[in-house]
Amino acid sequence: MLFAIEEINNSTDLLPGISLGYKMYDTCGSAARSVKVALALTNGNEVVSTLSKAPCTRSAQVQISPFATCACLSDKTKYPSFLRTIPSDYYQSRALAQLVKYFGWTWVGAIRSNDDYGNNGMAIFTETAQQLGICLEYSLSFFRTDPPNKIQKIIEIIKLSTCKVIIAFLTYLDMDVLLYTLSLYNLTGYQWVGTEAWIFDSQTAEMDKHHILDGAIGLSIPKAQVSGMREFILDVKPLNSPGNKMFAEFWETLFNCKFKQSNTWIENQRECTGHEDLSGLQSSFTDMSLMPIFNNVYKGVYAVAHALHNILLDSFTILQHIRKIRFKTKEGDEVYFNENGDPPAKYEIIHWQPTKNGVVDFVTVGLYDASLPADKQLSLQNKSLIWAQNSKQVPVSVCSEKCPPGTRKVLQKGKPVCCYDCIRCAEGEISNTTDSITCVQCQPEFWSNERRDACVKKEAEFLSFEEIMGALLTAASLFGTCMTAVVAFIFFRHRKTPIVRANNSELSFLLLFSLTLCFLCSLTFIGRPSEWSCMLRHTAFGITFVLCISCVLGKTMVVLMAFRASLPGSNVMKWFGPTQQRLSVLAFTLIQVVICILWLTISPPFPFKNFKEIKDKIILECALGSTVGFWAVLGYIGLLASFCFILAFLARKLPDNFNEAKFITFSMLIFCAVWITFIPAYVSSPGKFSVAVEIFAILASSFGLLICIFIPKCYIVLLRPDKNTKKNMMVREVKNTI
Repeated sequence: MLFAIEEINNSTDLLPGISLGYKMYDTCGSAARSVKVALALTNGNEVVSTLSKAPCTRSAQVQISPFATCACLSDKTKYPSFLRTIPSDYYQSRALAQLVKYFGWTWVGAIRSNDDYGNNGMAIFTETAQQLGICLEYSLSFFRTDPPNKIQKIIEIIKLSTCKVIIAFLTYLDMDVLLYTLSLYNLTGYQWVGTEAWIFDSQTAEMDKHHILDGAIGLSIPKAQVSGMREFILDVKPLNSPGNKMFAEFWETLFNCKFKQSNTWIENQRECTGHEDLSGLQSSFTDMSLMPIFNNVYKGVYAVAHALHNILLDSFTILQHIRKIRFKTKEGDEVYFNENGDPPAKYEIIHWQPTKNGVVDFVTVGLYDASLPADKQLSLQNKSLIWAQNSKQVPVSVCSEKCPPGTRKVLQKGKPVCCYDCIRCAEGEISNTTDSITCVQCQPEFWSNERRDACVKKEAEFLSFEEIMGALLTAASLFGTCMTAVVAFIFFRHRKTPIVRANNSELSFLLLFSLTLCFLCSLTFIGRPSEWSCMLRHTAFGITFVLCISCVLGKTMVVLMAFRASLPGSNVMKWFGPTQQRLSVLAFTLIQVVICILWLTISPPFPFKNFKEIKDKIILECALGSTVGFWAVLGYIGLLASFCFILAFLARKLPDNFNEAKFITFSMLIFCAVWITFIPAYVSSPGKFSVAVEIFAILASSFGLLICIFIPKCYIVLLRPDKNTKKNMMVREVKNTI
C-alpha cells in the first residue's frame, strides 16, 4: 500500500498536486481484533479499545479488500459499499468442482474452515458438485481454536472413509493446524485439492515434512509482477528511525542478531549493525510468492486514486465513481468491478511437485477463466502428464467403478447416487455408453450382441435348400416325383395288359399326374418366402391334393359301380361311365379352385417377418392372410378324403380281382392319419419346423397313395406276368362270383 501511495503521490497524471495519506490497522490473524479495527476504521474512532462506546453513526464508507473472497460479500443489499480486487469464492467453488470432475473423481471428502470463508465456499462447491455428478462421502468443519479432540474425530473419519480425494476449503492457518495433526498419524496416500488460501503458501509446504500433501492440486490467484515492488520491500532502512521498536525486533529476528541497546542483549552475541544486506537473505520476508496478493492491494489503492481523481471533475460520490472506473495498471492489467463489486474471476491451477532436494515446486498446469463459455473455462494439461512429474498415475476416487457398455447403473439402496451396481442389459437390450442409467431396446429387426453393447441385425431363418433338412425334403420330393414317373412309364408300357385296363387306366394316369404335382408342390414350401411363393404354395397344394383324392374317389366309385353292374338286370354303369368319371373329378376339383380364388381375392397369404417366435432371429414365413380360407382348403381335402375312405372301406370285401378297394382303404387310412397328426404338430412347431411338418405331411400322404395303390400292380406287371392274363382274371372273377 505504501508503495502504491508513493507512486501516486509522485505521479503528475493521477491526482496532480494532491498527496494521499493513510492509516493502518492490523488484524494480527485474529477474528476478534479484525472486528474491532474494522469498526474503528468505519466509524472514525482513533482509539481502538474494547471499552469504546462511540456510536456507529457514520455513513457507509467504501471498502476495497485484496483478500476477502467470501461469496456472501457480493450481496449488495448487505454490503453496498464493499468492493474487492480478488475474485469471489462463487467462482472458485465452481472451478474446484469442475477441476474434480475433470479428473473423474466422483467420490470425495470435504474439510472446511468453520467460518464464512469455509462454510459459504463449501456450500457452493457442494451444490455445483451435485450438478456434475460428484458425491461427498463426508463434509467436516473445524476452526483452528477448536479443542484437539474435534480434529482427532476428523482424522478418524478420514481413516475410515473409502474416498481418496479430499477437498480442503481452509484458510492457511487452519490448514497448518490440520497438517500438524495429519503428520502425527502419517496419514499419506490422499489426493488433496486446495483453495487459493493455502495451495500457493510456501510456509505450508515447508511444514509438510511427512509429504502428506505431495501432489496437491488447486486454484491460485494468477501470478503477477509489479515492477519496483521487490526493491521497495527490501529497502527497509527508512523504517530504522529512533525509537522504532518494531524495526529492531524485526531486524533481530531476520538476521539472528541483537542490537546493543536491546533489553535482551547477551555478551558475545552477534551484534546487529542495521546495515545488513537483505538481497541475499532467504526467508519468508524476501519470498515474493505473495506478489499476487501485493498486486491486489496495489490495484485497490489505484482504484481509490482514480475515483478521487474523477471526483475532482464532477460532484459524484466516491462510491459512484469507483463502481464505474476502468483503467490499466502500468503492467497492463485491466481493473474494473462488476455490479457486485467483484473483479473478473481468473485462477491458475497449481500442482505440488516435490523436487529431489525436498522443496515443493508450485507448477502451473492449467487456467480457469470464468469470463469464457462454460465448456472452455477450464483448460488443463493432459491428466497423465501432470502426474507423470511425480512418477504416478492419475489418482482414482470413486464409490463404484464405471459401468462399461453393455450394463446399466442401479443405485445401491440408502447410498448416494455415486454408489451403484452394474447390471448387465437384458437380451434384446443394449447400452453403448459408459455409466448408462438405462438399456435401450433394439429395433424389431435387430438383437443385442453377446457384449450387449450393440444391436446386430437378426439372422433370417427359413427352410432353405442349402441346409440339411431342406436338402433331405427336396431329395424326398424329387425321389417321389421320379418314382411316380417310373410307375407311369410302367403303366404306359403295359397299358394293354389286363391288369392295367381292368383298373381304369384313364383315372390311374390322371392320379399319377396329380401325385407328381403333389410331390413337386412341396418344393414351393422351401426357400425364402416371397409374395408369389406364399400364394402358390398353399393353393397349389390344395388343388393338386383335391385332384388326387378326386381320382381315388373316382376309382373307388368305379369299383362299387362295377359290382353293382355285375348283378342281373343292373344298368348302373351307364350312369358312371368314363364321361361321368371325368366330370366328377372336374367338379370336385373346381370346388377347390373356387375356394382358392376366393381366398386369394379376399385375403391372400403374404410374406411375414415373425419377430416373436424366436427372440434372436427373424422367422421368414408365409402368413395365411385369411385363416378361414386356409382351413376351408384343408377342410375340403379332409372331407373328400373321409368320404373316399368310407366308400373304400365299404368296398374292401367286394369281389375285386386285385382287391383295389382294400388298397385304397389302406391309402386313405394313411392319408387321414398323416393329416390328423399334422394339425397339432403344425400348430406347435416353431419357425421353419412348421413348414417342414407341412412338407412331411404332403410327402407322406403322397407316398402312401403311390405305394398302396400302384406298387402291388407294378409287382404283378413286372414280377408275376403269369397272373396278368385275361384268363386268370376271368377265373378269379368267376370264383369270386360263386
